[in-house]
Amino acid sequence: MSTEGKVASVEKAGISFFMEKVARLSSFLRTCWKLNLMGAMEFRFSFLLSAGTMLINNTVWLFFWWIYFNRFQIVNGWEMSDVMMMWAVSAGGFGLMAVFFGNATRLSGMISTGELDVYLSQPKPVLLHILVSRMSISAVGDLLFALIVFVIFGEANLGGLAKFTLALLIGMAVFLGMAILLGTLAFYFGNTEGLSGQLFNSLVSFTIYPTDIFRGVGRILLFTVIPAGFISYLPIKLLKSVDLTFVLSATGFSVGLLVFSVWCFYRGVRRYTSGNMTGLRM
Repeated sequence: MSTEGKVASVEKAGISFFMEKVARLSSFLRTCWKLNLMGAMEFRFSFLLSAGTMLINNTVWLFFWWIYFNRFQIVNGWEMSDVMMMWAVSAGGFGLMAVFFGNATRLSGMISTGELDVYLSQPKPVLLHILVSRMSISAVGDLLFALIVFVIFGEANLGGLAKFTLALLIGMAVFLGMAILLGTLAFYFGNTEGLSGQLFNSLVSFTIYPTDIFRGVGRILLFTVIPAGFISYLPIKLLKSVDLTFVLSATGFSVGLLVFSVWCFYRGVRRYTSGNMTGLRM
């Protein structure tokens, strides 16, 4: 066989191996998500109550905004539809994270109590396995809320749906990256569950206020330490009119944050001390 033939054969084998690995990983994720949903549906009344309560909770907040806009038509350039879509992006991004990667916000507690033992002994990507092994039931209400608000206030066409989907993915990546990053503090400082929870809740809180009401240092913090601005600004810079510079910046930041948080987790695993817990996952 010629040299070119050998190279082509090696490349083909490499591509085949990669595709097989991706297929197995995809099958693993689908199975985990299916089992999570089946487990939640075992108690249907509880499922409907949790999701419905969250849906009502978000709707009540929008009701207060509706009352506000009945008296004041604009908030620093933001109209009522902009604020409604801001809530949709925030709730939808958080909902996607909590439904598909439900253990993200529990990471700190799992590390400090030694619950990683079960996952470290499994032949699966450790962090991914941890994240997808739980689903937040109430977050389903967040997703439904986001879709309902989009139907009412959003741009109801394929282009609008594509932009809204991108906004949700960016929001999910920021939420997920910050949740993982804050969770890894437990590797270095012990039980930081309370601190991590408060910092993450601060991020969520700032994503539901128009970015333009903040000035000076507060605005800088919203795009650095507490990167809520990359989520709350999307209705203005992506859904209303596409600001390509901001969209690329938000996309790059969210992906970079996610990659950095994953790196921090695996670096922190080196410091992990087993909790000697006995458990089993299929």
